[in-house]
Amino acid sequence: MKKIPLLPIILFVLTASLFTGQAVAADRVYLDISAQDTRKIRFAVPWFVNKDLNNKKQRLGKELADILAKSLKFHGIISIIPTRDYNGSQHADWKNLDADFVIFGNYRVNAKGIQLEMRLFDVAGNENMIGKAFSGTIKQKDQMLFKFCDQAIKELTGTSGIAATQIAFISQKGKSKEVYITDILGRKLRQVTRHNAIVVSPRFVPNSTKLSYTSYHSGNPNLYVTDLRQNKTTLAISRRKGMNLAPAWSPDGEKMILTLSVNGNPDLYLLDKKGRILKQLTKRSGINVSPTWSPDGTKIAFVSDRANRRPQIFIMDLQTQKTFRLTYEGAENAEPSWSPNGDLLVYSSLRNGVYQLCTIAPVPGAKATQITTDLSHHESPVWSPDGNQILFAKRDGKKHQIYAIMKNGTFQRRVLAFSMKSEKNRLRQQIRLIIWNVRSLIFEANLMRQNAATPCSANKTDDLNKTLTRSPEKKQHDVKKLCSLSSRSKPRKMPPLPS
Repeated sequence: MKKIPLLPIILFVLTASLFTGQAVAADRVYLDISAQDTRKIRFAVPWFVNKDLNNKKQRLGKELADILAKSLKFHGIISIIPTRDYNGSQHADWKNLDADFVIFGNYRVNAKGIQLEMRLFDVAGNENMIGKAFSGTIKQKDQMLFKFCDQAIKELTGTSGIAATQIAFISQKGKSKEVYITDILGRKLRQVTRHNAIVVSPRFVPNSTKLSYTSYHSGNPNLYVTDLRQNKTTLAISRRKGMNLAPAWSPDGEKMILTLSVNGNPDLYLLDKKGRILKQLTKRSGINVSPTWSPDGTKIAFVSDRANRRPQIFIMDLQTQKTFRLTYEGAENAEPSWSPNGDLLVYSSLRNGVYQLCTIAPVPGAKATQITTDLSHHESPVWSPDGNQILFAKRDGKKHQIYAIMKNGTFQRRVLAFSMKSEKNRLRQQIRLIIWNVRSLIFEANLMRQNAATPCSANKTDDLNKTLTRSPEKKQHDVKKLCSLSSRSKPRKMPPLPS
């Protein structure tokens, strides 16, 4: 998939050992993939061979090769030679096929699960670069392949790959919106929340197996955290009256910055991981939302309407709390995400009526670079853990899909397109990384600030649901309509918080 930071969260245990490979020269020269005109690396991934069946081709061997090939291609720097060009065989003229590298794999299935062996072969150098062996259950085969893919990418570029990354997103199920996680290929989907209400802003907690989110199921937007190693319990860490929204976790996972409206105005607060307030960072300078930390933990970028009542991006030094405005181009600038490399921010910018993605250096006077140009809306951008790619929600009418693009604006493609069945409904509509974008935050913040005594939307799940899915032009009208609702209206009964 932070607005969800796509932090690599490993939810499996594997055993791995080096089984083959040549000595690597001390002065390793890595491939430069940052240039826009860099030629893609040509890979061949022939079908894996079953060691117990005399090299006879098996369906599982083809499946293993296909998964590995797709995870390599996902990185945007690799092209895969079609297996039909060499009939999937591990014995081909790789130089004639113009292959730069080949990954050979074999496997063995037994009562305990599966054993995989893979090696990365350099065609030009005629040598094995790395070799690894993995063992685990059949259900863990994807994770084994992803792990080797990441090691192969690191061998070539010096930076670990992102195949083992988990993606968290919001999907609509009936009238509710719930959190799901999946792998980069969308092969294994898991529903995390079951509140039967509006759930927003999922965030992986760094250096842990936890995920935080905000849910309206109790009638107030409260902040919760759940351990992904289980499916039964979730813990409320901020139930303050009003907004408890969109946390940005510090790089070490020990603190977070949260938008709270406990004192009426939506402001940013620094909290510890247990939800205790350590410091208030903004004080009634407009509406302040959508924080994102710098990788070194010394600064944040956030969105505020303090300048001209339209959302713009600001940078704050956390030690001095000195702040400067970063963005000036575009009618609105929101949803910032700080690159893991620290050199860029990506954000959504309203330009000529369309939300486009832009990148900008986090320094005063920096000029933005627009990296999308098509007429669909591009929202909720987040960085991949290696800082090379950006994932985002692409909206065209009522259709939402998750896309990826290289940070230089090349290789835009759809990443996840689900067609899933639940017991009664298809999970459909609005598949996005974060459904609560900053525009919705601004409208909700205004609503709650103007009606602090009787927050008119708190228990109106259906009405708020409709408001969040409308176009930006209609949201102001809908918010005014919500605020006119009588405070005497009976609140909808919500399911209890799981213990």
